[in-house]
Amino acid sequence: MAPDIHFGRPPDRVSAMAPARPSTWSPAVFAAIEWRRFEAVCETLFGQAGFETRSQTHGADGGVDIWLYSRHAEGAAAIVQCKHWQGTPVGVKEVREFFGVMASHKLQRGTYATTSVFTADAQHFAKANGINAMDGAALLRQIATRTPEQQEALLAVAFEGEYWRPTCASCGIKLIEREPARGGAAFWGCNNYPRCKSRLPMVAAMR
Repeated sequence: MAPDIHFGRPPDRVSAMAPARPSTWSPAVFAAIEWRRFEAVCETLFGQAGFETRSQTHGADGGVDIWLYSRHAEGAAAIVQCKHWQGTPVGVKEVREFFGVMASHKLQRGTYATTSVFTADAQHFAKANGINAMDGAALLRQIATRTPEQQEALLAVAFEGEYWRPTCASCGIKLIEREPARGGAAFWGCNNYPRCKSRLPMVAAMR
C-alpha cells in the first residue's frame, strides 16, 4: 500500500513561525508552548517548592507525568498529571481516572495541572478526593508567588529550544510538518513514520 504522507520536504522545515515569546508570565506563555514544555514547567515549579521530582519524557506513563518525593519520607509523596489543553475543559472522567492511578499507588495526594479549566463536577470530585486541581489561572497565581529569579528560571524552561513545536509522546522527538499525499491540511507527524504513526493537527498540538 502506498504511504499516505509526503516525505519530500526537509525534516527541519516548519511552515508555522514560532509564536511571540512573552517576557513575563501570562496565559500567553501557556498558549505559546507545546505540551512537553508545559510538563517541564510544572516539574520545575514543584522542584522550587522543595520536592525532588522524577518525570518520563515519552512513552506510556501509566497516568503519571511527575513523581514527587519529600526529603522527610520514603517513597513517593504525591503524583502529578499535566494536561496542556487549550479551550477544552478537563472533565470529571479525566479526574476520576487520575484518582484511580493515585489509588493504585496507595497515594492520598495528587495534583492535576492544566492550562485549561476544570468543569464544576471535576472540581467537586477533586476536592472530595485529595486532588489539588490547578487550572491555568491557579498555576499563574502560584508562579506569581515565586521570586523574580525563580519566575525567570521558569520562563527559561518554558521557552527552551523549539518550544512551539510539539513533541512525539511515543518517541520523545520533535514532530515535523507533513502533508497528506492526496491533499488536505498539513499536520504534525513523527519522523519515525511508518514505525510511529503519531500525528497532531497543526493548530491543536496538545496532550
